[in-house]
Amino acid sequence: MPGTRHSVGMAVLGQIARRLGVAESWARDSRCAADLALAPLGDAQLVLLRPRRLMNVNGRSVAQAAELFGLTAEEIYLVHDELDKPLGKLALKLGGSARGHNGVRSCISCLNSSAMPRLRVGIGRPTHPSMVQAHVLGCFSPEEQELLSPLLDQATDLLLDHIRARSQEPPLGL
Repeated sequence: MPGTRHSVGMAVLGQIARRLGVAESWARDSRCAADLALAPLGDAQLVLLRPRRLMNVNGRSVAQAAELFGLTAEEIYLVHDELDKPLGKLALKLGGSARGHNGVRSCISCLNSSAMPRLRVGIGRPTHPSMVQAHVLGCFSPEEQELLSPLLDQATDLLLDHIRARSQEPPLGL
């Protein structure tokens, strides 16, 4: 659902597409049930993916796109909301568990790997556990939306800088 805390990863992806000049290049791809945009970044080409499946089963789209483009789990970045980080906080995590995020769990299951780097975008946790679902699926308040624009820029910078740095590393095993 666009505009919700749960879709903040898609908002970051949209900002990346705008930054790389491919925001108008999204094309539906039925082979992976997703919208795709290809974006040059230095010597690399990024495959930006917006799954059209529900969050809890989006791993199928990610795995199908990985097969189409010959990507390993280590080359796939997941960008997702994170309850355990306050709004405005970002963390880059290199692999690991899903930490309760069903979309990440789906990706881990469908790729048979937990090695994907992840950009975790803080959305904050509500004070009472019974409020989690409404919080995650709810829209950002006007006050939170003021933080969102600079947060999307910061997330884009962090992710693109990390991808650039990784693309300059020598191949493993040399």
